Amino acid sequence: MRETISQEIGTNTGKIGISLSSGIDSTLILALLREEYPSNEIESISVKFSESTDETNASQKISEKFQTNHHILEIDNFLEELPKAISIVKQPFWDLHWYYLVKKMKDLTNVFLSGDGGDELFGGYTFRYKKFIELTAENSTTREKIIAYIDCHERDWVPDQEKLFHPENKFLWDDIYKILEPYFDNSLSPLTQVFLADYNGKLLHNMQPLYSSIHKHFDIQNIAPIQNKRLLQFSCEIPNRLKYDSDTNSGKILLARLLEKFNVKHLVSLKKQGFSVNTINMWKSYGKDIFLHYFDKSRLLEDKIINSDWIKQYASKNDLNVRYVNKLLGILALEIWYRIFITNEVSPDEKLDF
Repeated sequence: MRETISQEIGTNTGKIGISLSSGIDSTLILALLREEYPSNEIESISVKFSESTDETNASQKISEKFQTNHHILEIDNFLEELPKAISIVKQPFWDLHWYYLVKKMKDLTNVFLSGDGGDELFGGYTFRYKKFIELTAENSTTREKIIAYIDCHERDWVPDQEKLFHPENKFLWDDIYKILEPYFDNSLSPLTQVFLADYNGKLLHNMQPLYSSIHKHFDIQNIAPIQNKRLLQFSCEIPNRLKYDSDTNSGKILLARLLEKFNVKHLVSLKKQGFSVNTINMWKSYGKDIFLHYFDKSRLLEDKIINSDWIKQYASKNDLNVRYVNKLLGILALEIWYRIFITNEVSPDEKLDF
């Protein structure tokens, strides 16, 4: 990781940025960065979402430890610039907090680091591993393990998912199973199969392409030391016990050990958080109003892509659980994407601030 940092930054004597939560990954990268560049100004950014878990006090203390110029980016309306973010990544995702962070970082420096990849390569999704182990056995079939893996992603789908789409666009779980099959139909141990699926689904085919599009748009260099090729290979070779301890439900064992030498364990949050928005509060505060505005005359409904009865059943409810809120936000992102790229009636500069 230190080699990646020094090779990518070189002899740069200017400001260096870093995305800083209060977690293991970004704190470790900041510690290594400060060791390599003791004299450079470091601009650190943390994100604070309205009515959500606030980790900025912890990140402020970590910033003080490593002498950075710390900035707290407060986002009141997480959806406000969704059209712009979607126009950049060209995919219908709603959780694009990285857009706001990089936009702010561009005002401070042209190069910044992040701890991305730690969860996928070194075992950060402890809640998923624990549940997967509980749902499976050593003799579980490929299909049983795939279903268990999907059950570990409850926030990404809803129980009546089949009814969400218009009858002309039939949703089949078998199609989803086929996508995941290569990760679970092999000789790897069940937990290693989960690591493989997470790497492909979360990092390789999600985070990396999305973030790359945002970096390119803002013409900014991002360095993710944990994702260097040597470390990727290393993460595949070390035993799972250096990633996850099922007895204590602790993850990122090896990264946590590395961090101990910097005497910041008391400042770091060991629980998986990152920059996360409370979607229930967001929905009640303004998300629902934005959704209903665009679905008053939805193009997805008019063109028979989404089932209008399903939308009517859930969109106006006041007591939705988080799974349905997340799904409706995903459908909102699809509506915006559709109006930008298919019907060409929404400008990327349009603001969602109703």
